[in-house]
Amino acid sequence: MASNVEAPERWYLALLGFAEHFRTSSPPKIRLCVHCLQAVFQFKPPQRIEARTHLQLGSVLYHHTKNSELARSHLEKAWFISQQLPQFEDVKFEAASILSELFCQQNLVDSAKPLLRKAIQISQQTPYWHCRLLFQLAQLHTLEKDLVSACDLLGVGAEYARVVGSEYTRALFLLSKGMLLLMERKLGEVHPLLTLCGTIVENWQGNPIQKESLRVFFLVLQVTHYLDAGQVKSVKPCLKQLQQCIQTISTLQDDEILPTNPADLFHWLPKEHMCVLVYLVTVMHSMQAGYLEKAQKYTDKALMQLEKLKMLDCSPILSTFQVILLEHIIMCRLVTGHKATALQEVCQLCQQSPRLFNNHAAQLHTLLGLYCISVNCMDNAEAQFTTALRLTTHQELWTYIVTNLASVYIREGNRHQELYGLLERINPDHNFPVSSHCLRAAAFYIRGLLSFFQGRYNEAKRFLRETLKMSNAEDLNRLTACSLVLLGHIFYVLGNHRESNNMVVPAMQLASKIPDMSVQLWSSALLKDLNKALGNNIDAHEAAQMHQNFSQQLLQDHIAACSLPEHNLISWTDGPPPVQIQAQNGPTTSLASLL
Repeated sequence: MASNVEAPERWYLALLGFAEHFRTSSPPKIRLCVHCLQAVFQFKPPQRIEARTHLQLGSVLYHHTKNSELARSHLEKAWFISQQLPQFEDVKFEAASILSELFCQQNLVDSAKPLLRKAIQISQQTPYWHCRLLFQLAQLHTLEKDLVSACDLLGVGAEYARVVGSEYTRALFLLSKGMLLLMERKLGEVHPLLTLCGTIVENWQGNPIQKESLRVFFLVLQVTHYLDAGQVKSVKPCLKQLQQCIQTISTLQDDEILPTNPADLFHWLPKEHMCVLVYLVTVMHSMQAGYLEKAQKYTDKALMQLEKLKMLDCSPILSTFQVILLEHIIMCRLVTGHKATALQEVCQLCQQSPRLFNNHAAQLHTLLGLYCISVNCMDNAEAQFTTALRLTTHQELWTYIVTNLASVYIREGNRHQELYGLLERINPDHNFPVSSHCLRAAAFYIRGLLSFFQGRYNEAKRFLRETLKMSNAEDLNRLTACSLVLLGHIFYVLGNHRESNNMVVPAMQLASKIPDMSVQLWSSALLKDLNKALGNNIDAHEAAQMHQNFSQQLLQDHIAACSLPEHNLISWTDGPPPVQIQAQNGPTTSLASLL
């Protein structure tokens, strides 16, 4: 007969084995797993077993059931008991970590914060848990949009990691802080931080996958920093390095050897998530540069990869990646003359989770505003952009929306007071609100467009040449094409046909390369008239045929989009999106603005 010391271990291990068997069954038998764990308490176990069992029950109930109150009760008991026991860090801090997650899920953030602070305070001798809890509290502050507190915590984490000799985790803390500083637009602090991170990453000698993942994190921040600044040409070397880096990671075998320093036990993202992220920033670059077919190709690859990942992984970041990809592909489709498809993808955005919808509501209304412009529903475009402005605090997005709203007022021709109020706030010559090269170039274009409509051609030429200079400097192909065709139109009106031709021909070539259907339509109309005026009848006939083809394509797409039930989304400006979009007679639309 076994001794009394061994007996409790045997019954405990037996119940634990049964519980794990039921938990990992396919499908999991959670009720039976919970029964086995609850049976442990019948034996009046020692405090260590009691605390660990409360943690296991709380974790199973939290992750696999909706019984959050019972999960909370078990986790609170595990946290309380484990604090009284020496050398019991894993149970103690895992209980605190899961309990704070549960509090956040129940919107009890004010309960989660002091719990995490207490756990951080008493975990300084346990490097892994101290770092993990600091990351967790920083993430909580970030979700609350308290980026200052989050940056402070990440700074504390970086210094702690340095003291315990973990340069790898120090880099993770610093890169995370750099990401938040970029979100806050504190560029003066970002540059020295990224320089320091670059040095740490290059000097760190460790697990090759961990090293390359740090390089991916570092390069993603650099690329997004350039793209935020609208510097599409300047970013190319960094983007190329990033793409090479992800290829290197995909060839490396996962090393099962655990780091010797427990503070190094972190991964930034799984390899598969990093691949999707690199696709995503490539799409962002292609979209800004005006390589729309390339943007579409990488979007398709990324969405296919996401669908595979989401079958096995319900990580919220994958849904965020999907939303950002959809936002970009919708803009592509509006430019390339696929409005009906774009509208159906807008509908997909409306069906995201409430959290994602709330975070991306301003972008969604902005996309609807762009769609409204493409189908010449200017009143609806104004309403959508006004709604988006109300919902955003992001300076770059605000400037982008204001620029598009100004174009709506210019087209309407009777909103002078509102228009001048907007233009004053996005004056590219004086106190422009953001540092984005691309948006400032677009602001010059809007000024040129207004001067053209007002017949002030010399002033229009000055603004458009400034746009051309800026867009050529950073390979902003769509702005270049739009500026060239508008300059060509001005020279045509002034009777300078040869100069007009010198502008419109490269505009058409660039628009075909993008491809931008509206600029192609506009360019072909001008080429038809120009060649007729110059006596080039064959070229004029060819241009007329092109114009007819573009008109037909755009008209068919226009009719297809306006006949979809989703077209009624253009009237939605408040609250959550309509659950079902009924087909109704939408507002009258025309192709006048395009033709």
